[in-house]
Amino acid sequence: MVFRYSLEDSTTKVQGAGCEPPVTVGVQGCVKSQLPKSHDQDFGLLQQNLHLSADSQVARNNNSKANDGLKCLPDKERHDSNLDHIVLKKKKPMVIAGSGENHEGQASDDSFLPGLTDDASLDVLAWSSRSGYPNLSSLNKKFKSLIDSGYLYNLRQRLGVIEHWIYLACILMPWEAFDPVKQRWMRLPRMPCDDCFTYADKESLAVGTKLLVFGRELSGFAIWMYSLLSRDWSRCPLMDLPRCLFGSSSLGEVAIVAGGSDKYGNVLKSAELFNSELGTWKTLTDMGKPRKLCSGFFMDGKFYVIGGMSSHTDRLTCGEEYNMETGTWRRIENMYPVSDAACREPAMCSPPLVAVVNNQLYSADQSTNEVKKYNKVNNSWTVVKRLPVRADSSNGWGLAFKACGNSLLVIGGHRGPDGEVIVLHSWEPKEVNQDWHVLSVRERAGAFVYNCAVMGC
Repeated sequence: MVFRYSLEDSTTKVQGAGCEPPVTVGVQGCVKSQLPKSHDQDFGLLQQNLHLSADSQVARNNNSKANDGLKCLPDKERHDSNLDHIVLKKKKPMVIAGSGENHEGQASDDSFLPGLTDDASLDVLAWSSRSGYPNLSSLNKKFKSLIDSGYLYNLRQRLGVIEHWIYLACILMPWEAFDPVKQRWMRLPRMPCDDCFTYADKESLAVGTKLLVFGRELSGFAIWMYSLLSRDWSRCPLMDLPRCLFGSSSLGEVAIVAGGSDKYGNVLKSAELFNSELGTWKTLTDMGKPRKLCSGFFMDGKFYVIGGMSSHTDRLTCGEEYNMETGTWRRIENMYPVSDAACREPAMCSPPLVAVVNNQLYSADQSTNEVKKYNKVNNSWTVVKRLPVRADSSNGWGLAFKACGNSLLVIGGHRGPDGEVIVLHSWEPKEVNQDWHVLSVRERAGAFVYNCAVMGC
């Protein structure tokens, strides 16, 4: 398995919940001499980065002790007052239990980072860019066990550290991941599926540390799952009622799929919840209306599904809201109205292109090439910006419209004198007068986006 991790940029800025200005973080290669010479440059940079991060962590710990008046209280006693931290401690991989400290609670020579206790080292590593985790796992068995356990991702969630990566599959490009902070493309390993799955239509969804790709193999519906922990593909359990053309979205470690079409072509109104930590599906209460070619999203902690078709000719304008606490659906009439021009061939149009940034819903209108903003109070839409690419030329297909942190992404193809490329455009809605920013250009990828998912962890 080969990853193209080039670490030209030795630092990255990650801003978590409850933080002051972004903290510059990275990784220290404390056993660099044990690595092949080809890794010297990468781990030299990692070494510099983790040194900076360790200093920052020590400073934060010292300030915290001074401010709280707990200077003489051991770290573990202070942390144990927080139930969430206790839960995280229980999930630590066995290899690190009891390591990194001597009997007096001081750092020992076998800690992850010399001079720091393992608790402090883990905080440093959690604040580090996850693009360096595969390199860290190759240092030794202890680091490999830590990275493979997923503990650092749980800790990152606890600290509010989130990095959004874009996962993309195009007509001439297999699955790749793009890190927008470091401007780095990374090729994923080849998916071990059959040719039928390779060339059939697919849908994708990022949930937790997993990327799910839904499609068909010769034997029927199939789901392939890429894991950040194993950095490889494996089969994912099928839904209770396998389907395609559904609406879906994720929130943390869970995802919901709703509607769609079964293997006989029947339009469904059922919905299922996927738990990425357990790898299990759970059937939810049925929606009020069956629908396919619809879109889903989370907003204000609730799951929504809008648009789609209830039959081959009937297009839906209503939406439905699912309350995860009560397990009930609520219909919202006229939540996604469509123009007459867009309804001439409804079966040919893509599902609604929608994205949620900071609990605000936006859509990319396939017929007018406009970005619209949803008003929750009066259930209406207003135009806020033009799209940087045309969506009407292919009825919305081949174009990705996603949320990535505080920004909206529009990813589409461009044909020029030098061939076909994929262009990633970014815009922060809070900067109303700001123009679209070209985030990256991927050459030799074709001009059609097959699948796209954004993973934040």
